[in-house]
Amino acid sequence: MYRYLIRRLLWIVPVVLLISIITFVMMKLTPGGPFDTTAGGRELPKEIVEVLNRRYHLDEPNWKQYLIYMGLWPNTKEGEGKPCFLGIAGPRRCAGILQGDLGPSYQYKGRGVTEILFETPKGRPWWESRFGRTAQLGVFGFLFGALTGIPLGIVSALRHNTWADYLSLFGATIFVATPGFVLAIFLMIVFGLWLHWLPIAAKNWNTIQPWLLPTFALGVGLAAFTARLTRATMLEVLRQDYIRTARAKGLRDRLVMVRHALRNAMIPVATVLGPALAGLITGSFFIEHMFSFPGMGRLYVQAIAARDYSVILGTTLLYTFMIALANLTVDLIYAWLDPRISYS
Repeated sequence: MYRYLIRRLLWIVPVVLLISIITFVMMKLTPGGPFDTTAGGRELPKEIVEVLNRRYHLDEPNWKQYLIYMGLWPNTKEGEGKPCFLGIAGPRRCAGILQGDLGPSYQYKGRGVTEILFETPKGRPWWESRFGRTAQLGVFGFLFGALTGIPLGIVSALRHNTWADYLSLFGATIFVATPGFVLAIFLMIVFGLWLHWLPIAAKNWNTIQPWLLPTFALGVGLAAFTARLTRATMLEVLRQDYIRTARAKGLRDRLVMVRHALRNAMIPVATVLGPALAGLITGSFFIEHMFSFPGMGRLYVQAIAARDYSVILGTTLLYTFMIALANLTVDLIYAWLDPRISYS
């Protein structure tokens, strides 16, 4: 198990490296640059653009820009010709991903990407940072989706071909087919504009009311898909011979469901919930942007519009790392759910 865990953790390194190269190439192929216009839409003088490009090494060849960002090439003239790996040439000359530095932001002058993502107001807890807010919203959406979808799927399977099954399947099909941003617009119109029950774009996120609409919009799709998947896997498991054998031995239905049927039916569900948790924690771009949520997803959308390369690349790598860890967690859960699975 430990050898497998170490091997999988080491595999995260080439995955993150490959994603960084793909993201960097896509950014460079996109027309425009971070200093083409000001925040108000006015064009900057050519001389100022040249100075800014030189300051942030955007006048260098693309391969050198990538190595500087990764911390494999000195980012100052004094460091030229010296080794630059894991900060050997000094943190000031070799600031990059390998040194834990996500780079400077072009949109927020004088601030680094790491600071923007993880900084909290003075005296406030970590969960009030952009990453913390997004993580909270993702966990809330995940809990809503899992704690709603799994019971609905179980009830639908146990009440197969009854009105409860048809109603659950009908609702799940509708919500699976409805995009999250469409559902968000519907929720904003009904509960925000018509009924005035919940705020649409709150300024204070320290109360529960502003979280309800984005949590529902983020988690209802997962709940619907989980319900359908749980129903299908439960129906398949209930037809297995060992379930009939357990019932023939006189075991109570509740014990058969919990100990034999449910545990085996959760293996395919865990396959979906692991990456889904990582995806929800790292943020939903449209949901956060529509509700003016102060998280990573909204920052990511703004960074794309502003061509803020460091924010785009740093946030993408953080997303990649989170999803890779979630996939590893799912693989470890397999062994717990099914003792026949071994990673030795």
